[in-house]
Amino acid sequence: MKKMITRIFPLALLMGIVYTGCKKYDNPPPVFEEFKATTTTQRKVLVISIDGLTGSELKTIAPTNIEALRKTSKYTYDVLKGQVANDVASWATMITGVSYSKHQIKDNSFLPTPKDNSHDAPAVFRNSFDYILQYKSVKTAMVTPWTELRNYVKVVDYAPIVSTDVAVKDSAINIINNSAPLGSMIVNFRDVEAAGANGGFVATNAVYKNAVLKADEYVGNLITALKARKTYATEDWLVIVTTDHGGSDVDPKPGFLIASNKNLKEEEVKKRGFNTVLFKGASVLAQVLDDKGLYDAGDTKDFTVQMQVKFNSQTSYPGFLSKSTSMIGSSITGWMFREGGAGVSAAIGGTLNGGSGKVEYSGGNAADLSWHTIALTVKMDNATTRTLTTYLDGVAVTTANILSRKSLSTTEKLTIGYKNVDNGGTALSFQAADLCYFNTALDAATLLANKNLKDITQHPKYANLTGYWPINEGAEGVLNNKAPGGYDMILSGAFTWVSMTDVPPSVTADASAAGGKSILLTSSSVAATTLYWLNVKILPEFGIDGNPFLNQFEIEFLK
Repeated sequence: MKKMITRIFPLALLMGIVYTGCKKYDNPPPVFEEFKATTTTQRKVLVISIDGLTGSELKTIAPTNIEALRKTSKYTYDVLKGQVANDVASWATMITGVSYSKHQIKDNSFLPTPKDNSHDAPAVFRNSFDYILQYKSVKTAMVTPWTELRNYVKVVDYAPIVSTDVAVKDSAINIINNSAPLGSMIVNFRDVEAAGANGGFVATNAVYKNAVLKADEYVGNLITALKARKTYATEDWLVIVTTDHGGSDVDPKPGFLIASNKNLKEEEVKKRGFNTVLFKGASVLAQVLDDKGLYDAGDTKDFTVQMQVKFNSQTSYPGFLSKSTSMIGSSITGWMFREGGAGVSAAIGGTLNGGSGKVEYSGGNAADLSWHTIALTVKMDNATTRTLTTYLDGVAVTTANILSRKSLSTTEKLTIGYKNVDNGGTALSFQAADLCYFNTALDAATLLANKNLKDITQHPKYANLTGYWPINEGAEGVLNNKAPGGYDMILSGAFTWVSMTDVPPSVTADASAAGGKSILLTSSSVAATTLYWLNVKILPEFGIDGNPFLNQFEIEFLK
């Protein structure tokens, strides 16, 4: 018996050690195998960013070397800009593949900014170079004259200190010529953005155009050096020419992206169909954060608000389009449209400005679960009459004198989405399109004739349009203002973009939406496409939002 115990005890001890050993350590990190290609050709990526070059002006100028790359590319002249699209935010998005709403980087420190009213540490996301160095046996390079950007990207093999675009070009060529293991490189030119500040970011500005042509010359120099590499025959280069954003740092515009490879067929990629926001519940909002008084209704101002709307349910009584305070009892300052069962009404008041409280005016049965055009006009007729008129599908519903409401001015934001009315109505659910704000009161004939206008630039009062938001971006957290002046709207809450076949009357149905590829590109697509081309598997924990869109064209380059 004693002999048996002495045999069993060591065995039990060994099993205990094995058991505790299995519990003590985390699982090992994943290991990715190299892409099993039928040839020994190695995929590599060169990204060239020409900061400040808008997609529209690139298309107009059509510089020689970039045009040559476009002939073997999938490209777009309309990269959707992010919620914050200044130089810092756009570059952080390009390098991490993560949208601003997540990385929260927007100033020269390149550090994430904590969200308002949050004590949580902001999330930190790795950049694409970090993943490349972890999973691939290649060298990486970042060549930029911007010191803060160079410092932000800390993990590259080559990061020469340069201060001019010509030095960027020369240093990049030197690395291309002398580093056989080079596998991923970003080259950043900044002179175009600087040139645009002198006369405008338009092709008609000679200073801007000449800067674009000089950058194009540098692009040609880089491509020549790339093709002269001794190892070029065994390399499969993807060349991405893009921009952090179009226009200036303080007023960014949509950019462009050209992804060129010798095996790709020329094709412009684009978003297809109608893709809008689902405004649901109380938290999903689109707001002009600071209109600098542009959409202030005041006590004498004329204005018109018009929007296409489709409700998904009938509920009472939430506001859904407003420039007002909440409406509690009879107290409201400003104006709002609110839903009430199948009907819609306009509520007006100037409580905080010494005016009368709530007065409501019917806007008709706009909540019958179909698309409708709602509108509200306010016109100062004379010293005793300020007329409000509501319209449904271009037809007047209610007219009233609102002079006793006094001033409608409020610090509340112009808002699409829930506005509190007596603490109810959180079952709100609707889609919207083509919100227009005019600084004049449109007459009945003009409203009726243009209620479903498909090209807003043809509106007879286009010069009075101070805000136009199509609400058809399909991604990111910003509704772009397409009016000659005015401001973007910023989305908040758990918003989602939905693709709809039931389009509003002002939208032309896209016949190609059913069979064509709908591809929407953002700055985050640069990092995503880079990792895809290098066969670095994009895991969910990377947090990448970008679309590695070339995966939809593999028939052209996977042999």
